[in-house]
Amino acid sequence: MAENRGLRFAEHVMGTVFSFDVRDPLTPEIRTAAADAVELLHRVDEVFSPYRLDSAVSRIGRGEVTPDQCPPEVVEVLDLCAQARETSRGWFSETAGGSLDPSGLVKGWAVRGASDLLYAAGARNTCVNGGGDLQFRGAPAPETAWRVGIADPVEPGTLITVLEVTGIAVATSGTAERGDHLLNPWTGEPLEESGLASVTVVGPDITWADAYATAAFAMGPAAARRWIDTVDGYELLLVSTNGDLWESAGLRVPAEHIH
Repeated sequence: MAENRGLRFAEHVMGTVFSFDVRDPLTPEIRTAAADAVELLHRVDEVFSPYRLDSAVSRIGRGEVTPDQCPPEVVEVLDLCAQARETSRGWFSETAGGSLDPSGLVKGWAVRGASDLLYAAGARNTCVNGGGDLQFRGAPAPETAWRVGIADPVEPGTLITVLEVTGIAVATSGTAERGDHLLNPWTGEPLEESGLASVTVVGPDITWADAYATAAFAMGPAAARRWIDTVDGYELLLVSTNGDLWESAGLRVPAEHIH
């Protein structure tokens, strides 16, 4: 690839696809950082996957080790989960059906880690997309913004809106993608009808946007609307099961894009 054309590639890991879009001139340092980012994602999968019997998360769940006996990133992630649980008033949980499963935060945290590696190597205009959790830095080109299509959960194959963003994170949670994998954190059971088809959170850090989207979906529309006003720097886009759209005051969805 030409030196001034940036870098685009995808990696299958953590049960989804991570895509990288670097719009800066490609340097050896950025190439190395991209390889390091892929290595990071596979390590995150090895440590945190609840589907791998040898992962730290699975071993903790079986009582074989404590978090302090695991790689240091385990304690870091569990501390972040505790913060998310407190901020969301208990609607975020790092357990699923009684078992340790920090997946609701880990993917966003991994996206942020990959983005940070690229930034440290000199990449200032990037998008890292982990299965729909996106961390943006800078812009795709001078005087332009990144464009993010938000899928319509009621009418598959269409977009409900297109957001134009720079240097920000976007995360979406909903039954269209995950179905009954979304659990009620209070009961551990599959989430019953909440009136929501999808929740999109926009804010500076994909770690929190990811966790907050999961929590807001579990809350349901009324509670989520009240709660987002207490979270500085983050905005909310709700799509109800009948297709109605609601956005928090700071989001300002472009009306001409709504289908």
